[in-house]
Order: sequence, then C-alpha cells, then structure tokens
Amino acid sequence: MPTSQILMIRPAAFGYNAETAANNAFQQAPQQAETQAIAEAARAEFDAFVNKLVAAGVQVHVVEDTPTPPKPDAVFPNNWLSFHRGGTAITWPMFSPLRRAERREDIIHELAKEHPVRQRIHLEYFEQENRFLEGTGSLILDRVHKIAYACRSVRTDEVVLDEFCRLMDYQKLLFDATDATGTPIYHTNVMMALGDKLAVLCTEAIRDPKQRKTLLASLEETNKELLPISLEQMNAFAGNMLEVQNTRGEPIQVMSQSAWQSLSPSQRRLIEKHAQPLYADLHTIEQYGGGSARCMMAEMFF
Repeated sequence: MPTSQILMIRPAAFGYNAETAANNAFQQAPQQAETQAIAEAARAEFDAFVNKLVAAGVQVHVVEDTPTPPKPDAVFPNNWLSFHRGGTAITWPMFSPLRRAERREDIIHELAKEHPVRQRIHLEYFEQENRFLEGTGSLILDRVHKIAYACRSVRTDEVVLDEFCRLMDYQKLLFDATDATGTPIYHTNVMMALGDKLAVLCTEAIRDPKQRKTLLASLEETNKELLPISLEQMNAFAGNMLEVQNTRGEPIQVMSQSAWQSLSPSQRRLIEKHAQPLYADLHTIEQYGGGSARCMMAEMFF
C-alpha cells in the first residue's frame, strides 16, 4: 500500500551538478549568470508543490537544506535515504561525491523522535568500491510482493542490489533500458512507476525482448494494470510518478505538470481509474536537476 507520509528537503543551493550530468541525459547546463535565479525558482516550485500535496491531504515533513556545504541536488532525498515498514531506515551509496554530503543523520534522528527507527542499514560503504545504488531512484519497489525492479546503470550496481535483497528479503528483477540515443537510463524511476494497482512503464526503453517479456509477466502476475509510455513521454518525466495516499486513505498519483501534459486522454483516464492525479509545475527542477516529482519525495513507512 502507498504511504500518506513523505519527507521533502527544501533546497538551499539548488543548481546544475556537472558530476551527475555525466550520466543524466535529462539535465541541461545553464548560463553562469542564471545560477541565483534558478535557485530561487526551484524554491518557489518546491513550495508550491508542497502546498498542493498538503491541500490534497498528504502528510509532508519538510526539512530545510543546510546552506553549507552547497548541495545542488538536495531536493532529491529519495536517492540517499529510504524508509521501510517495520521501522527500517537505509542510507545508500551515491555516484556523485557532491551528493554524498546530502546524507544527514540529524534528519533520521529527528524523525526517530516520533517514529522509532528499529533497524538502521548503512550501504554507503560500497562507495569505496565504486559501486552505487541510489535508493528509490535506482529501485522501484513492490513492497507487497517484495520485488525490486531495477534498470542497470552506473548508478545501479548489481552487487549492491543483491546485498539489499539479502538484507530486506526482496527478489530482484534487473533489466537493461536505454533512451532514444542508446544511452543507459540513469535511474529506474524516470522510466517506471508502481502503484497499488497501476504500473507505468516505458516499454520502448527495454530493447531486449526477453527482458521485456519477463518484466511484463511479473507485473501481470502481481495484478498491475499497465500504462505504457513512449520514450518522448519518458523525456517529459511521465515515468517519474509516485502513488501516495491522503489521510483518508484515498490514492493520489503525483507527477509534474510536464508529465501530465505529455499524456494522452486515454492515458489520463487510466490514471484517474486508479487514483486522483496531482501535478505541479517543476520545469526548473526538471531542466537543471534532471529529476522530477517522484525524486523529490522520500516515502516514510513506520
């Protein structure tokens, strides 16, 4: 079941990160003179997004990013931290050295005052081996059937994935996915989203027919209705959705405005069949950060 509680980090120094751009084809480099305006626009988008979530009845725990050291991607906490039912908190190995400063134990300690963290798993030691797995950016988790879906990339290492599956008793389903130029997709959550009854998937990105067949069979076996999206829609962040709940237990499918606008009427109806759509204008964060709505929300399970 989706959660009604999410953690979000209000960015202090949002900006373009050249380290992540090395394998994130969604990012665009700005002009130097635009830096301050981009940071301010990102904070405005963040605040408006939070307001929409709260108005819809989602419980949002907002934490202010610390200004030093500057962390251009702090608005994407789901890559360094994940929570799991039973009170488990996991910190993850990050590809970009700049992003490793985002890991903040003080946030976990503060949350633990109200929500006991019974198990604490540290996987960041894999950075010493140049192996990375960036939380629920790299992993799409079926928390009911204990399946971890992941597309292989520099940021999604099979050795770390195997360790996560061993520790948390998950079964892995690893596949390869590329964009229109043949570049590996950096995070699984830009091409795939998994709700209670709906699966959003860029099937075109999975070139290997056998891998595609295995993935689709798994979704069918776990009773997910498929919403296929195109490579063009993936580039508009239509794969970067997250199903959450409001405090009344009603499902909400969260995405960006660009994602919603890229969908056809029939695709929108399919989403509305399963959840109330909620979308926000995140174009600055998408353009310069290379991530979107789902990346900004770390689900909290306690």
